[in-house]
Amino acid sequence: MRALILAAAATLAVTGAAFADPIEGNWRTKSGETAKIVPCSGGYCITLTTGEHAGRRIGKMAPSGANSYAGEITDPGEDKTYKGKASLSGGALTMKGCVLGGLICRGETWSRL
Repeated sequence: MRALILAAAATLAVTGAAFADPIEGNWRTKSGETAKIVPCSGGYCITLTTGEHAGRRIGKMAPSGANSYAGEITDPGEDKTYKGKASLSGGALTMKGCVLGGLICRGETWSRL
């Protein structure tokens, strides 16, 4: 019995990456930079890994439905943070930042690397 439990635990440890959320990974932004999305407390943190703002965290999202996420996104060029939304469709991630309760939104589509 003990051997069976150890084998099951080892299998889960090895296959854990297979259960990663689909938003996790590296994404090419509209401007050509690479953004990395990784799990962090309460959701997923978005950090630029290339370009002028490399190393800067530009957002945090939490699941809000099937392939949908909500949180905050920062425009690193303007250094302004907005309510954010993201939706995933295949290898495309649509990111939106909104103001005025969602009346005015600006977005872009990122592609999976």
